[in-house]
Amino acid sequence: MAIKASSEPDFPPASAPPSARIRLAPSPLPPVFERWFAGRGWRPWPHQLDLLATVEGGRSALLVAPTGAGKTLAGFLPSLVDLAGRPATGPERDRARLHTLYVSPLKALAVDIARNLEMPIAEMGLPIRVETRTGDTPAHKRTRQVSRPPDILLTTPEQLALLVAHREASELFADLKHIVLDELHALVTSKRGDLLSLDLARLRRLAPEACAIGLSATVREPDELRKYLVGQVLGEERKAELVVVQGGAAPDLRLLETGLTLPLSGHTAWQSMPAIYDLIRQHRTVLVFVNTRLQAEYTFQELWRLNDDTLPIALHHGSLDVGQRRRVETAMAAGQLRAIVCTATLDLGIDWGDVDLVINVGAPKGASRIMQRIGRANHRMDEPSKAYLVPGNRFEMLECQAALDLVEAAAQDTPDARIGALDVLAQHVLGMACADAFDPVALYDEIVSAAPYAGLPWEHFEAVVDYVATGGYALRAYERFAKILKGADGRYRVRDARTAQQYRMNIGTIIEATSVKVRLTRALRGKPGTLIPRGGRILGEIEEGFAETLTAGDTFLFAGEVLRFEGLSEDECLVTRAGPGTDPAIPSYAGAKFPLSTFLAARVRALIADPFEWDKLPRQITDYLVQQRKRSVLPGAQDLLVESFPRGKLRYLTAFPFEGRLAHQTLGMLLTRRLERARLQPLGFAANDYGIAIWLNRDVAERIAIDPGFLDALFAEDMLGDDLEAWLDESAMMKRTFRQCAVIAGLIERRFPGQKKTGRQVTISTDLIYDVLRKHQPDHLLLRAARQDAATGLLDVRRLGMMLRRIQGRITYRALDRVSPLSVSVMLEIGREKVYGEGADAILAEAEAELLEEALA
Repeated sequence: MAIKASSEPDFPPASAPPSARIRLAPSPLPPVFERWFAGRGWRPWPHQLDLLATVEGGRSALLVAPTGAGKTLAGFLPSLVDLAGRPATGPERDRARLHTLYVSPLKALAVDIARNLEMPIAEMGLPIRVETRTGDTPAHKRTRQVSRPPDILLTTPEQLALLVAHREASELFADLKHIVLDELHALVTSKRGDLLSLDLARLRRLAPEACAIGLSATVREPDELRKYLVGQVLGEERKAELVVVQGGAAPDLRLLETGLTLPLSGHTAWQSMPAIYDLIRQHRTVLVFVNTRLQAEYTFQELWRLNDDTLPIALHHGSLDVGQRRRVETAMAAGQLRAIVCTATLDLGIDWGDVDLVINVGAPKGASRIMQRIGRANHRMDEPSKAYLVPGNRFEMLECQAALDLVEAAAQDTPDARIGALDVLAQHVLGMACADAFDPVALYDEIVSAAPYAGLPWEHFEAVVDYVATGGYALRAYERFAKILKGADGRYRVRDARTAQQYRMNIGTIIEATSVKVRLTRALRGKPGTLIPRGGRILGEIEEGFAETLTAGDTFLFAGEVLRFEGLSEDECLVTRAGPGTDPAIPSYAGAKFPLSTFLAARVRALIADPFEWDKLPRQITDYLVQQRKRSVLPGAQDLLVESFPRGKLRYLTAFPFEGRLAHQTLGMLLTRRLERARLQPLGFAANDYGIAIWLNRDVAERIAIDPGFLDALFAEDMLGDDLEAWLDESAMMKRTFRQCAVIAGLIERRFPGQKKTGRQVTISTDLIYDVLRKHQPDHLLLRAARQDAATGLLDVRRLGMMLRRIQGRITYRALDRVSPLSVSVMLEIGREKVYGEGADAILAEAEAELLEEALA
């Protein structure tokens, strides 16, 4: 973030070199701001002044600027200047009103921004009150913020949804002048973005003169974000003003090479841990990013094992207790840590001035994501951010090199704009009834002003309102599903206070697996089978499903410690510290893996297909590709390579679309159905980000020899028709997807006053309703929402369809007498157990050695 007092600010000092000074502009700021900037040898950047002028002119704006360009100061400068110009005395100053609302995708970012924002306010002596409001804010403070709001409130999309659904929302937002949306690109690509767009539409009605300010560093289609900020009025599409910052130092991004031969599978990067530790020793402060919470626990533990210098290294991820996360953030801001191992909880906007290196363990999965993470180091526009990519296997080396190429080309791969989800809309409709009685026509006009819902037909809106009012045709006989009532005046009101309370307790679109708190305790055993907990602090949360697999005496890694499981007590997992010599498991979390971006996948295919590009690859990768070319063939950039070979008593079919795990899992499910109809007796499949492997009882090579067009028919686009529909009807995944939609739409509440449903209770409830709706109302709103989610998320159907179109007439087939080097990587996915650490590494190494010996024999 730009607002900070340091010797190396985001803004060039007066003594800056000519290349920096030439970009300075005369400042039209009030004298108190001029003195504050001058006191540090700073001047504002031209884009900060451009944004100030735009907002002062009453226009909304999107600022697209590289990391270190002072985006956050630019976003807050109009508010600070306007608030500083208020009368010194009188009712205008005495009356508490909310002037600026700041929305962040991360709690940690909101807290960090508030901490840094208070510094210039205090140093200039501005009478401006700043507060944060997140899920961690105490209830009494949240209540007071409605009756006596601060001048600037920093919050999250979920808390904003609660505020606009409050009975006092009209009064709270009546004087709102500015809405600042930070890291906008990260907010708009999910259901959280859908909910936020609906809340922005409500704010535009409550405060029609308020200006929206979007801030982003990684944008592929800025026009989509410009429309998102201002929406449309009476069908007229509008766009916010665009302020773009050009230039900035190119990042210093490298591939960490240890000289060790990496495996073909596995993601822990255990071979590179000594090299990572050496980099931490050589730098002031290092952020070590990983892609999952499991990797975070493993990496932290390995670094501590190597930490002979007892360097202060911390751990940060979303399942840790909020108190521990805040202590880590405070220590980092104070320069007391040498490194933090973290997940995506810290990859947006967090600015700690002493960070001089970013390390990304594992493949980045997307160019925009790695650019965002790189920007956390040397957070200054005219100095390069330094970062290393640490691949965990040889294929991740290819991904990392592809990312290097895309970053050098400044390519962006943020997702396309979304179509608003209906389950989110149902939640919002109930929230608007909690705020006040609504007229359906007026609410519809407000909703279609939100960019994701601009194309919402009236009939779909009517179906959403009917669902909230009755539960839908199949459920209208059950009073518990009626949440809003239609009055004689045609307006809808919330049914009762209890319904409003349950709405507030269950708001949001982030549906994680049910969790239990981990309490570090001195547990004493009483009667056989009983456990008497003795105090202890909460370390965080693990998923209920993982906790249920543990038995007393099992050990696992969590919060950077090896813990011994003692037992479950209500919604708490009781643990003690384990002794030395244990072999701990690591909790895994559902939905934690990033998908491989389309741009990155295309670049990986291009690297493999072009030998002239191989000079930039590590030798172990080029040797591997050469071996594949000798034993089989390498696919072209637009082609699909299919191989078949015998192994043991089975026959195998492998294919390499390089389209990401989600698309490959869907492809595997559909291919096995087709192979079953062809009587080739498929037994199962495995997939990774690069390919799939299917094992069968019968030889597919014989079928292809008889029918040369078999493969073209097998991979035809029509598999996304009846095959997909039939599979969805039978799939357990659809029940899981429906479960999430049902929770978001309020059909099933997870939290009640004084209690919370277990994951098993939620599953039983939603599965029963799913079966009823499929039988009696197959076009029910939530079934449609679940299918849309499955197609766009879990199944990646659009991407799979693009791949099937791409490969038509471009399938390369090889019938082999044994596994090929390329097929080894996906074969290693078959039958993988969830074993982590050295045990998993040994198992994979043994399997890889056996397969490679076979492939290269």
